[in-house]
Amino acid sequence: MQADDVRLLKGAAIPTVLVGLVVVLVATLVAGGKGALGAAIGVLVVCVFFTAGLVAVSFASRVSPMAMMTAAVVGYAVKILAVMALLKAFEDATAFEPRAFGWAAIACTIAWTVGEIRGFMRLRILYVEPGGKPPGSR
Repeated sequence: MQADDVRLLKGAAIPTVLVGLVVVLVATLVAGGKGALGAAIGVLVVCVFFTAGLVAVSFASRVSPMAMMTAAVVGYAVKILAVMALLKAFEDATAFEPRAFGWAAIACTIAWTVGEIRGFMRLRILYVEPGGKPPGSR
């Protein structure tokens, strides 16, 4: 991973974990141990999925912009299918509170997205080639 990608990962993961701790605490107060377990699983799923997606896009960016876009789209599709499979597998689970899982996943997804946006805004990525010729000129 490149240094920018590591900074982006830290900028998204740290607020997500902090929000996750708050959600687990609230779930514990509202639903007890099962709520805490459900919220912790939700936090874990979001952190693992989003980290894997960021790492895949980071490695693909070394190849080409087209590979990076392909990795992002395929990663998104795989994450959606994996979440659907997890929800189907645990639809009758009684070991944890499903609502706590859902609220934790939603809160952590929002926290990750905001952290990632904030991280991208702080990166100084050039979008114009310095000293480059304009398109169409010879």
